[in-house]
Amino acid sequence: MDARLCTWWWAVVVLAALPSLGAGGEKNLEAPPESWTQLWFFRFLVNAAGYASFMVPGYLLVQYFRRKNYLETGRGLCFPLVKTCVFGNEPKAPDEVPLAARTEPAETSPTWQALKLLFCASGLQVSYLTWGVLQERVMTRSYGATATSPGERFSDSQFLVLMNRILALMVAGVYCILCKQPRHGAPMYRYSFASLSNVLSSWCQYEALKFVSFPTQVLAKASKVIPVMLMGKLVSRRSYEHWEYLTAGLISIGVSMFLLSSGPEPHSSPATTLSGLILLAGYIAFDSFTSNWQDALFAYKMSSVQMMFGVNLFSCLFTVGSLLEQGALLEGIRFMGRHSEFAAHTLLLSICSACGQLFIFYTIGQFGAAIFTIIMTLRQAFAILLSCLLYGHTVTVVGGLGVAVVFAALLLRVYARGRLKQRGKKAVPVESSVQKV
Repeated sequence: MDARLCTWWWAVVVLAALPSLGAGGEKNLEAPPESWTQLWFFRFLVNAAGYASFMVPGYLLVQYFRRKNYLETGRGLCFPLVKTCVFGNEPKAPDEVPLAARTEPAETSPTWQALKLLFCASGLQVSYLTWGVLQERVMTRSYGATATSPGERFSDSQFLVLMNRILALMVAGVYCILCKQPRHGAPMYRYSFASLSNVLSSWCQYEALKFVSFPTQVLAKASKVIPVMLMGKLVSRRSYEHWEYLTAGLISIGVSMFLLSSGPEPHSSPATTLSGLILLAGYIAFDSFTSNWQDALFAYKMSSVQMMFGVNLFSCLFTVGSLLEQGALLEGIRFMGRHSEFAAHTLLLSICSACGQLFIFYTIGQFGAAIFTIIMTLRQAFAILLSCLLYGHTVTVVGGLGVAVVFAALLLRVYARGRLKQRGKKAVPVESSVQKV
């Protein structure tokens, strides 16, 4: 089984499940838009045009400074800024492994190690389970509803992305100031590519909740290992083992079982389910590019927190600029003013996102990527269960078996990586864990 066969099978079964992708309850489906300007595709194009208004001039400036050999001939007050943004502070080290090194913990008692592991697991579970519940609440429920008024929903996903990135930028900046970091050498403009794909993937993730249920979205995230492998071949020229293709196929089968076992909702339509499918595919594609681009950036010997700061810096610039161009920034602030509950949810959503990133770094540094992957795989299973309990999603027996197959395949990948490491073979790089939300 090769990558093309896995991808073909994954595409076929998902397309076959189109009528069931909208399952998850009436409240998860977006009402027909008032005008064509409210269509998600139009909003996507408008957002992309806003980002392009920064990316294109920035790209032209970078090319201009490189052609003029500004690093050798430049001088003046702007020289340090141009050097940092365009050329960086040190040459790239292409032979460095693009992964953050694990710091071996000092000799401690087993009890202390168990307590630290419990602390890491609890922090990750609480941060991201709370984040998932709030995400579904914000995107699928109304605010200000009364006995006489249905209330209003918040529909601007880009504003939520900005709120998350602002707090994450502040946390990363404070961390870099307080804790010693490696000398930064990457040209700053290189962060913009990962930022752009990260913003677009987050936007697609929020928008998808208007069309598909949260459990469906979680399963789609779990199946992204297939396009991640394909993107790894295209971007990073990686090769993969046979067991990786096997587990990718098992994940495809499990997702198919879950999607095909759910009956269509009476309020769903082919247009609605197709929109959800396209948005999930967009999320997976953009997030796969982000992971592989970040892996390439780690060749500059930066820390994960420096990566977090650089990506969030450009993400804030892109989203603020796009919102200002659309006149949507003030509208989002006004919505927060009208609904204090929404403001509290947005703040807590951002706190969970930023704290979750710090727990990721600490867990990988203390226990390695394998333990971290197991914790996050269990978190996805708990997220589906919690969403079903709180928001009334139904999962059939076959669907439950499909979920079990997916997570069993994910755990099998962790086990296989560990066996390779024990045998002294080159371990397969773990996906970048920066900015996964």
